[in-house]
Parts: sequence; structure tokens; C-alpha cells
Amino acid sequence: MSEHIEPAGWWSRAIRPSPRKRIGAAGVALALVAVTAGVWLSPSVATTTAAKASATEIRLAAENEKLRNSLEARQDEVASLERSQAKAAAERKAAAESGKAKAAAEQQAAAAEGAQKAAAEQAEAAARTQAKVAAEKTAAAARGKARDAATRADQAEADAARARASAQGTAPQPVSPAPAVKPTAPPLSELLAPERRQFGLYTPQSPFNWAELDSVAAKVGATPTVAGYFQGWDGPFRPDAVTRSWEKGMLPLLTWESRPLKAANNESVDPAYSLPAIIGGAYDDYLRQYAKDITALGLPMAIRLDHEMNGDWYPWGERTWGGDSLNGNGEGDYVKMWRHVHDIFEAEGANQYVLWVWAPNIVNSLADYAKTDATYMRSLYPGDEYVDWVGLSGYYRPPFKTDQTPTFSYTYDRSLDQLRSITSKPIFLAEIGASEVGGNKPAWIADLFDSLARPENADVVGFAWFNHTVTSTIGGQLVTNDWRIESRADSLQAFVDGVQDPAAGFAPTTTQEP
Repeated sequence: MSEHIEPAGWWSRAIRPSPRKRIGAAGVALALVAVTAGVWLSPSVATTTAAKASATEIRLAAENEKLRNSLEARQDEVASLERSQAKAAAERKAAAESGKAKAAAEQQAAAAEGAQKAAAEQAEAAARTQAKVAAEKTAAAARGKARDAATRADQAEADAARARASAQGTAPQPVSPAPAVKPTAPPLSELLAPERRQFGLYTPQSPFNWAELDSVAAKVGATPTVAGYFQGWDGPFRPDAVTRSWEKGMLPLLTWESRPLKAANNESVDPAYSLPAIIGGAYDDYLRQYAKDITALGLPMAIRLDHEMNGDWYPWGERTWGGDSLNGNGEGDYVKMWRHVHDIFEAEGANQYVLWVWAPNIVNSLADYAKTDATYMRSLYPGDEYVDWVGLSGYYRPPFKTDQTPTFSYTYDRSLDQLRSITSKPIFLAEIGASEVGGNKPAWIADLFDSLARPENADVVGFAWFNHTVTSTIGGQLVTNDWRIESRADSLQAFVDGVQDPAAGFAPTTTQEP
């Protein structure tokens, strides 16, 4: 810092001090003037001689000079102190700015290190996910090959049984996986709007073995027009299922589940088969090949893809009972998955042969968000351009509620109301049955056919009966439900009376014993 010296006045030679210090200096100067005036005005001075006055002046001048020198020294000290304080302030400011810069640099370095670490962790997680998906696809392919091998082994065993039976003079059933000549089938346009109601049947071995289906058909006096069967995404397209069905004059109805076929119904969490994984293309190669095989065969079939999606017991559901995400699936993912599969089939030319069936579960015993109104069911509907028939899975089964009646209305009306508020597509009851528990199965079957004869249900084009016996856990206890049509004589008779009643819309067809 440079000093500024005034040109005039001994009291202003140093740096201009602060106001307080200037007031102090002025006080000292006034004191000097007062002393000088007192001396000159005192009587003794007036009476002194000129020589004595001259000596006094000399002495006063010396004292004034001494005071002036002392004042200048004090001013120099003040200036030095101010310079020291300014320097210290500058050093503190510089130190503070340096500290701020250092802290900012450290924060930036920490942020950069954190971002780099997060990116590395994300990359590692993505690599693990890709490796897991690849491993799961490899495992699924291996399971598919193993299933193919098992199927071929079963076929070989059946061929051997046929040869043994033929050697014994019996008449075995044909077990050839594919006919030499492709059977005929109506075009898809006729199947979409059938002239009469469709009677579908699921039996444990059809369409690969007709023994039980033919037995049921003979007992009820009506030939089924739809053959239902199940397959998971761990197996390839089965052309023999389609050709064997059309050899019998039946539309093959495939319930196609995006999970392994052997998975239990209570396994609702399987990340390898989450909806985002399917949408992201994890199974595109499998889907394309499946569609190409359907196109190559050139015969129509119905596909019920990922049914009962409004429940929480399959990995393709979107919500748990409490409303949380199920299996990593999000809102709208089911529709995206359906459209993704449909679009692949369209690109491969398979949709000219496929009748797409969208079939939720009846809503009676679902969570409140799924049964109060049609909002949740509507959110799962892919759209009319992606669906040909809509359907329902619905059973008369225990545990029975206090207000429950063995009627079509109690079992289906609330769900049909939701369906009809969403679309006007034909309705197919894609999986139905009644339990013998409680003793009301005959009454329920009779009311089923009576209700189908009513005008308000004219949009129901038929049903597929689940002719199995299944043991499951209900309320912590094992319960066996015999869904079969012929479970008891009275149940069978109720079915015979209903299916042969012209008012119900099922044209009776005389059948022969197999």
C-alpha cells in the first residue's frame, strides 16, 4: 500500500487518519494554542522585558516542535497499525477464498468419484442381468430339448404299445404325430362367428390321446367341437396337436402360458418370465419360430394367451392382492406384452391362422380393486384389433359363501357385465367346471344351460369344460374337486339334458363308441 502526503500543514503530512484520530490530533493542537495564548496574555509576560520574552518564545517554539514531533510519531504508528490491519484482513480474505476453492474442488472430486462408482455399479448390474437372462434362455432351451426328447420317448413307447396291441389282434388308437395328408379345416373367418355354440373339452391327454374325450362324448351324446390343451414357453410348437384336432373336426384351443409348463400354479414370481423381460425381447427368437411354424402348417387354431391375468397367481399378473407390483411387472405391461406377441405373429404371417382369446378370471373372489368395477379389467384389455374372442375362467367351487347360490347368475353375471362394458366381442367361457363338494353340481349344470338359452346371453358362443380331477389347498386344507362331467350319475344326466336341449344352442351330434 502506498502513502499519500499532503503538501501543506504539519498536521497532515502522514496518511489521513480516521475521524476519531483526527479529532484527537485537533485536541492536542488546540491545547498548544491555549498554552501559548495563556503565556502571552498573562500579566507577568506583559511586564517582562523584550529579552525575556524572546527567551520564552524560544522555549515555547521548542516545546511546540517537540509536541509536533510526538504527534507525527503517533500518526506514523496509527498508519502502520492500519496497514497491518489491512494486510491481515487481505490475508484472511485470501485464506477464506482459498478454503472455499479447496472445498469446492473436493466436492467436485467426490461427486465425480460417486458418479463414476454409480456408473460402474449400474454397468455391473446390467452385466449380471444380461448374464442371468442369457443363462435362463439357455436353460429354457435345454428344458425344451429335454421335453422334446421326452415327447419322442413317449411317442416311441406308444408306437411300441400299438405294435404289441396289433400283434395281439386288438385295434389300437392311432398315435402318429402328424398325418400323411393335411386335414381340412374351415377358414378362420367362419370360426370367428360360429353358427352354433361351441362345446369344448379339456381332458388330461387330448389332443395326443382321445380315449377319455371319446368316452365323455359318447356318454353325453354330443361331439366336442373344441379340443383344449396347455403348453408353456419351454416347448416348441406342436403341429401334431393341431392336425390331430382337425382330424377329429375340432378347433384346437391352446392355453399358452409364458412360463415353464411344469410350474406350479402358486409360483407367481419368476423374474425370467416377467412382462418387462418379454417386452424387452428376451423371447423374440422363440416367438418368431413358433409363429413361423404355425404359418408353415397352415391350419387354424385358437390361442388363449396368459389367461386369468386379473388374478395374482401367475407371473404375468400386474398386481399382488394388496395392489403392489407382481413379479416386477408394472401398470400397462400386460397389454404391451400381448401386443408384442401379436405383432411378431403378424410379421410372420401367423395371424391369418390364429383366433386370439383374451380370458380373465371371474371377479367374485378377487381383490377389491379387481371386482368393484371394470376399471382394472379394462386396463388389461389389449384392444379389439388384437383380440377375436373374450372369455372367462369360472368354476362353481368351495369354499362357498353364505349368499352363494348354485346358479349361472351368481357365478358369471358380475364378470360378464365388466366384459360387456369393455367390448362387444364374442364371449367364450374358456375354462369352466363344477365341484361335487356341497352336492349342488347337478343344479348348477342345469342352470348353466337354462341361462345360456336366455336372450341376454346370446353373445356367449360356447364354453370349454375342464374335465379333470384336481387336489388343491383351500383355507390351509387339501380339497379334491372332481370337475368331470361324469363325476356322478346325476351330474352327468344334468349335462346330457342341457347339451341336447335345442334351446341351449348346442346342436346334438350322434357319436359312436371309440
